[in-house]
Amino acid sequence: MKLLLLHLRKYKLIAIAFSMIAAAFAASFYLYGLPFDAVLYPILFSLFLSVILIAIDFLRSKAKYKRLCEISRLPAALITSLPEIEGLNEEGYQAIVEALAGEVMEVATKAGEDYKEMVDYYTVWVHQIKMPITAMSLTLQNESSPLADKLSSELLRISQYVEMVLAFLRLNSESSDYVFAEYDMDTLLRHAIAKFSSEFIDRKLQLNYEPVNKTVLTDEKWLSFVIEQVLSNALKYTHEGSIHIFMPDDKMLCVADTGIGIASEDLPRVFERGYTGMNGREDKAASGIGLYLCKRICSNLGADISASSEIGKGTTVSITFDLNDRNYNRLFTKM
Repeated sequence: MKLLLLHLRKYKLIAIAFSMIAAAFAASFYLYGLPFDAVLYPILFSLFLSVILIAIDFLRSKAKYKRLCEISRLPAALITSLPEIEGLNEEGYQAIVEALAGEVMEVATKAGEDYKEMVDYYTVWVHQIKMPITAMSLTLQNESSPLADKLSSELLRISQYVEMVLAFLRLNSESSDYVFAEYDMDTLLRHAIAKFSSEFIDRKLQLNYEPVNKTVLTDEKWLSFVIEQVLSNALKYTHEGSIHIFMPDDKMLCVADTGIGIASEDLPRVFERGYTGMNGREDKAASGIGLYLCKRICSNLGADISASSEIGKGTTVSITFDLNDRNYNRLFTKM
């Protein structure tokens, strides 16, 4: 009904003109004493034809409106043509739309080029900064002292922060950086644990881990990044006690610690970008980016990540590989 009323508005002046002409004819016939039926029948017939034509035009306009609605849901880059122009106003509107679409495409192209340049720059920067980090790490391997162990631990954190920069930039990249294959979960876990082995020893933290004997369909690099980030957070906020890595079922990997825990009011927001909560206020170096990246990456991997915690008793971070996508309906297989 709303579309019909809007459509009839463009016939407003025509309806007024038709009414005035019909009234003029009726007045003329009346003044000259002519039979009124002689003018009434042509007026009614003309009105009947007008209603039919208006109805046909309404159906055409409705189909055109539906097409425009479909086009409006498309991205600007996919809008290649608009419906046929009918009238001077439509030509003006289409010219405006095409001009705006051209500007949008130019802005998008420029933004894409700038983003690619930034990613390329930081990719080179990451590789360059890794060279001195690796050199220092190799040098410290030949040293055996508390200071050398401390410096090795800090170098590992620097390396992680460098990887976070690259991961953050690549998340929004249009190119696909994901290569899915089946990987041995124990291999991924052992590699991540090995990176932090010296920190476990230096801080006298107990690691509870037994082989899970599972394979996972995932991207090795990105899932390893998530596991390492979760393990790094567990170490960061666990001053004594232990860290437990386990799989309670075939679709969930858990990293539980006996650390300081997360306040209940902070739990719903720990995966938000830049949110650090109470722990962040105590640890000024916290950026609130690590878990945000984990959430985004898990989403791209078709997985989910969540956290449960209690202040003073520890935190458990769970990665759930429960894919509903038909391409990944068989994620885990027992070895």
